[in-house]
Amino acid sequence: MSEEAKWYVAHTYSGYEDKVTEDLKKTVKNRDLQDMILEVKYPTEEVVEIKDGKRKVTHRKTYPGYVMVKMIMNDKTWYVVRNTRGVTGFVGPGSKPIPLTDEEVTAMGVERIALKLDVAVGESVRIVSGPLENFVGTVEALDPENQKVKLTVSMFGRNTPVELDYIEVQKI
Repeated sequence: MSEEAKWYVAHTYSGYEDKVTEDLKKTVKNRDLQDMILEVKYPTEEVVEIKDGKRKVTHRKTYPGYVMVKMIMNDKTWYVVRNTRGVTGFVGPGSKPIPLTDEEVTAMGVERIALKLDVAVGESVRIVSGPLENFVGTVEALDPENQKVKLTVSMFGRNTPVELDYIEVQKI
């Protein structure tokens, strides 16, 4: 059995994300499970609302009805999460939760995981998401610290410089 903690997605009653997060954190502390259930959160995004001519920044749940749990999956941790009030189950077929991949974790904004991009300057890559999806570009520079890649993409007969996240490209 893998002893590496992975991110899992627990389904909750709508509007219970905060309550489930707090209850789960309390249970983990009370049962001394910090080494097995490492983190519990639900991703939010900042939204700027203009109300009565005033600008107000609020946080909106990115995935309402879901809580992300970083844990080592075993019978004990499964039981604790599954039996937290407000949790209806894990995302996955039947009763077997499936962990998120590193790419999903980064794309969903749950955690920034350092991805390795196995390309070198001068190589071609395919853009896999965004407005330039399916375009092919040539790698000009790599920025592993910020997980960015600079490409030159040929569009309409002209070379255009583009900067993308590692997760948006793949080696051909």
